[in-house]
Amino acid sequence: MAFWQRVDWPEAMASHWRRRRVCELVTGGGPQTAALRDISGSEARLDTAPPPPLGSEVELHHPYAGSITGQVSDIYDGGIRISFDRREGAVAFALGAIAADMTLD
Repeated sequence: MAFWQRVDWPEAMASHWRRRRVCELVTGGGPQTAALRDISGSEARLDTAPPPPLGSEVELHHPYAGSITGQVSDIYDGGIRISFDRREGAVAFALGAIAADMTLD
């Protein structure tokens, strides 16, 4: 028999095992703060306001994983999605961000 219990995780968590790390997003309008909600080797979802224009090139700076350039591919309420080139560097950046958010303070 399976046991399931609802757990209310703090809002500052991207999931139960990973913090939503505060990053810097550099756009044509200058730097702004962004909270990393989700990341993979192909894209990242960020909570940020105001959103940069759709299709604009941005640079995401993570405090431990370094930086990566991407393109704004979606704008949603409270945030954006940026797409990466899906090459080895993008995958390494995503893995570094995930590992740092799981293990570092």
